Amino acid sequence: MATGRDDFIIAIRSAFLKKGNRQKFSLFTLLVASCLILSLEYFKSGPVDIFRSITRDIIYRGAYIISSPFKAISNTYYNFEDHMNMYAKYSEMKNKEYEINKLQNEINFYKAENNKLREIVSDPKVLSNKFIVTRVIVDKQSPFLKSIIINKGFESGIKKGMPVLEKSYMIGRVVETNYMSSRILLINDLNSKIPVIIEPSNTNAILNGSGKDYGDLEYLPKNNSVAENHIVYTSGSDGIFEAGIPIGKVNIKQDKKIVSFFVDLSQLNFIKIKTNIE
Repeated sequence: MATGRDDFIIAIRSAFLKKGNRQKFSLFTLLVASCLILSLEYFKSGPVDIFRSITRDIIYRGAYIISSPFKAISNTYYNFEDHMNMYAKYSEMKNKEYEINKLQNEINFYKAENNKLREIVSDPKVLSNKFIVTRVIVDKQSPFLKSIIINKGFESGIKKGMPVLEKSYMIGRVVETNYMSSRILLINDLNSKIPVIIEPSNTNAILNGSGKDYGDLEYLPKNNSVAENHIVYTSGSDGIFEAGIPIGKVNIKQDKKIVSFFVDLSQLNFIKIKTNIE
């Protein structure tokens, strides 16, 4: 038993000695190779120089090929970042342009309203305290019923029956009053009937609302001399409206005499309430 164990120990020691010899040989080989590589730097011509040039080209080309994908990724990233920055600036400029356009539109709107108010105020009759200038706030139009809501009521002195004008033209009358609002029945409403006089033929008739953008003339004399473009005024015979307020002019369509209003009743903004009535 003791002899077998000694043989095993001797075999292991022998193996380590062989491994040490191989390690010494490998170290020696590396030293020799290093010296050879270092010595090659002193040779400037011949096959060694060509070999060195080819080796460097391979290294440089390999480095370029290897680095190309990273450069491409880097360039793509920076291009994307620049694009996002440009888009953010573009969005900011669009928002600023939108705000500028919005302000400009508001300025134009207020200028237009100011011009309308100046036209109303420039009328000498308005300054005589016979009119109340008010704004249309709701347009309650249906296919046949035509009325509007204004932003003043009996608190401002408005009463039922008062005539309503746009500039100097008749457009309707007050039919309902609240504390701070009123309803105006327009002259084209089916329920509107106004005594009128047609000049220069001096013909009396009734202007009836048609529910459309014109009025119908009723109760005309059979042999009347009413012609195209004759002017229609309030006659005042009903005791509500004063005489002589212009309404529109006569048009003849298919032998029917109708009244084209001087005012587009679908485009009302500021109107006047005539207050000097009993």
